[in-house]
Amino acid sequence: MNCEWVRQNVALYLYGELPDDQRHEFEQHANRCGACASEVAEMRRFHEEMSVLPVAEVSPSLLAAARMQLQEALETAEQTRGWRRFVFDPMSYLRSARFSPALAAALLIVGFAGGVGTTYQIARTGMIVTPERHTTAEASIAGVRNIIQEPGSDKVKIQYDRMLPETVQGSINDPNIQNLLIMAARSNYNSGVRMDSVDLLKQKPDDARVRESLIFSLRYDSNPGVRLKALEALGGYVKQDIRVRNAMLEALLNDNNPGVRAGALRALEQVRGDTSVRQALQMLAKEDPNEYIRNESRRVLASMPQID
Repeated sequence: MNCEWVRQNVALYLYGELPDDQRHEFEQHANRCGACASEVAEMRRFHEEMSVLPVAEVSPSLLAAARMQLQEALETAEQTRGWRRFVFDPMSYLRSARFSPALAAALLIVGFAGGVGTTYQIARTGMIVTPERHTTAEASIAGVRNIIQEPGSDKVKIQYDRMLPETVQGSINDPNIQNLLIMAARSNYNSGVRMDSVDLLKQKPDDARVRESLIFSLRYDSNPGVRLKALEALGGYVKQDIRVRNAMLEALLNDNNPGVRAGALRALEQVRGDTSVRQALQMLAKEDPNEYIRNESRRVLASMPQID
């Protein structure tokens, strides 16, 4: 136990997050070391001052978007000391931020709002929750850990995190199950969980919220396997939903995975007479760097009636 370790763990100590043995060692060291005792006292005053400020309520949509952006950034960022220090040594930033009250207030409000957000506890018939029964409020859920479908049934078991890992079980037709699946598809840091979620959501593409989530996955998910599953689920809606058609066009023109582009092209054959689709195919047939996409675009164009 040294002074550097104590300074790095002051916040965990103040919020009661240190294990009992480390907490005891922390207190013993702080009692012996005047500099560390002053550090703890200063941070305690800072914590008490900030705790009286109103906590902004974060909307579920903002949390989902922020989590997705964070997940994408972490998957693409170079593993340098800079971001690792930000993640694993937050106290260095708090110590510098305490000299700027406005910045410190913003950091604390954003950092802790999700953790102390509204928690709803409403029992739902037909849904089994461990360890307690309640509805799933997206704003109070940290992430989805695992998704398992019972073989030969429509029952789905989902494990997700609040303050501690919890599990909810119910039918895929249950709105709360669907909410968790949509949340996992949009914001989970585990690409395998996103894959499982989209695979289950494929069974309910007629639901407007589910379809919107699948469009989001096709456009923004960093994993090509997830995008392919979303594309497969949306293929039957290219004719009737302009949002699906536009998402398919974006995938055809901009996706960096040849398989996703080829799948989008096949789906768009249903609406090859659409002006936007025709123009995209004409451009791809002339200049796309992928030979398969060029040839397929020419084939689809050749099957269309000529327009004088």
